[in-house]
Amino acid sequence: HTADLLREPLESAVEQGRSRLVVDCSRLDFCDSTGLNVLLGARLKAEAVGGGVHLAGMQPVVARVFEITGAEAVFTVHATLEDALET
Repeated sequence: HTADLLREPLESAVEQGRSRLVVDCSRLDFCDSTGLNVLLGARLKAEAVGGGVHLAGMQPVVARVFEITGAEAVFTVHATLEDALET
């Protein structure tokens, strides 16, 4: 039920011309297939305009979901938000 809370600002950012999206995951303690699909959809839209999605500060339990599904291979993952913003 919270997927739209993420989907809408990501899609809006791309529609406004932003192609490099940074998602602060440091307070995210759960991510299922719905959340993963939202991020993958945002990635496709960002890449279509020459950008990408950067994930920052993932908690180990969330990072494990990305590892198991192979999704970590299609995102740029940073240890901290600061690292993601510097890149």
